[in-house]
Amino acid sequence: MEITLDKLLASRDRRVEMQHKLREKHPNLTLVCLTVIMPGNIKRNLSSLIVSQAAINALLGSLEGNIVDVVTRDLPTGYEAYVVTSLSRQDAKLLACKIEDTHELGRLMDIDVLDADGIPVKRESVGSQPRKCLMCDNEARYCMRNRTHTPQELNAKIQEMIDAYVQQL
Repeated sequence: MEITLDKLLASRDRRVEMQHKLREKHPNLTLVCLTVIMPGNIKRNLSSLIVSQAAINALLGSLEGNIVDVVTRDLPTGYEAYVVTSLSRQDAKLLACKIEDTHELGRLMDIDVLDADGIPVKRESVGSQPRKCLMCDNEARYCMRNRTHTPQELNAKIQEMIDAYVQQL
């Protein structure tokens, strides 16, 4: 199913609502929000499901023993997971960055740790570097902003990463 910009924006609004509800329900705990990075207008397919399963397994494994609540949503606009943890925001962000930086599919995962106002904790606040582009050594935001790489190049790289991951299973 192709996702229009309107559907994507509405999905983000619903994600913010869910985050708000979970922060209200667990005001003194840390909220972690996981989504899959899948460029293009198709957000839910076999590739995104493989990444989402790898992501949730990695996240829950790293937070094991410190999980208070978990909500998952498999939507046409993509997979979402919300994990409430007893870890501090800083400790949770360190774990999130470690997964994003070291997991075979980590570059395809977006793991945000939210502060009390719902603002994502910055990678730099825990000593992590900005995320790198899938294709080159530039910062990802630079290549995204400048559209340095074609959608075909990005999709081919993503499929290559997923194929290599699946072959290891």
